Amino acid sequence: MEEQQVMMVDLVGEYHEIKDEIDEAVHRVVESGHFILGEEVEAFEHEVARYLGVRHTIGVASGSDALLLALMALDIGPGDKVITTPFSFFATASAVVRLGATPVFCDIDPRTFDLDPGSVRRYLEASYTPAVKALIPVHLYGQCCDMDPLLELARKYNLKVVEDCAQSFGSTYKGHQSGGIGDIGCFSFFPTKNLGAYGDGGMVTTNDDDLAEHVRMLRVHGARRKYHHEELGINSRLDAMQAAILRVKLKHVDQWTERKRVLAAAYDKELSTLDWLQVPYVMPECRHTYHQCTIKVPAERRATIQEALAQAGIQTQVYYPEPLHRQPCFSDKQELPEEPLNVDAVVPSVLSLPMSHSLSLSATNAVGEVLCSFSCQQPLCTSNGCLHSASTAPLG
Repeated sequence: MEEQQVMMVDLVGEYHEIKDEIDEAVHRVVESGHFILGEEVEAFEHEVARYLGVRHTIGVASGSDALLLALMALDIGPGDKVITTPFSFFATASAVVRLGATPVFCDIDPRTFDLDPGSVRRYLEASYTPAVKALIPVHLYGQCCDMDPLLELARKYNLKVVEDCAQSFGSTYKGHQSGGIGDIGCFSFFPTKNLGAYGDGGMVTTNDDDLAEHVRMLRVHGARRKYHHEELGINSRLDAMQAAILRVKLKHVDQWTERKRVLAAAYDKELSTLDWLQVPYVMPECRHTYHQCTIKVPAERRATIQEALAQAGIQTQVYYPEPLHRQPCFSDKQELPEEPLNVDAVVPSVLSLPMSHSLSLSATNAVGEVLCSFSCQQPLCTSNGCLHSASTAPLG
């Protein structure tokens, strides 16, 4: 019998769960003849605004564009500096550099992998100038940054806070949804996200009326009315088809997220006896949505661990294998106030395990069995209270 694969995420399976709803939504858009912005996008924007508890939501073409538009609306440009993390997807920093500004890369918290407020504080106390205009905390893997100390620093130094929420739809910090904590939030609806489209899509969120109006204008070539351009904007409009699909998925996202939290708890139980491995840390008063379930393993053993899992039919990924401060295109366009030692330690150690609401508990058990047997170099492990068995139950 062919060994069943445990995939990182199962988008085909997800589609079949909600096939009738998706097909109806797609058909509705095709029959309408309206494919860019329009009523479908407006309805989605209103629904997300209610979900997040924010005043304004603006649908755009991608999460990368959301970051770019947010910084453009804040008038970030040449000579400005923006504090952020080097442990993130490329778009976090590329949006800054694209506008002629300089990303200032501070270190991360080694437990959460998010921007470390202490590193930000050290930089500001030692090197602040009025050129420092904004701060981009990235809510990595589905867990919000520790926002209170970052907001305190932003108030003290008059910085705008741009939340990078590409991986944190539905995540909360002390009861507040990501995307509504800072001045402006930026979401991605890339297909594998917690709320994912069937193509690219993104959204900008804010409670600031002026910022919202500015982003709306910038996303349509800087025009409030057709063929009259007040600024040099960009073309970044959410498609009606993607909005219709996202409206369907939005109805299910809380149920799917809770399932992922159950699976994460199962991983924690499976792996808690392995003292050489760190399971995801969840900050108190935070809701982690597990866009990724990322563990930390010994750097010198990661490749071997990945291979052992692959041989068992279990997919894994490394997010991210090369930090932003070491990317060639940023080599002469960045500021590195201190060596990000935590980033340097984390990059070779992180490993993301399969995480999808359609994943079975037997699949999480299979992952645990491989990791436990790898640790002990044998198929069964009863040491240190390990509960894994040689069960051959199907992974489905």
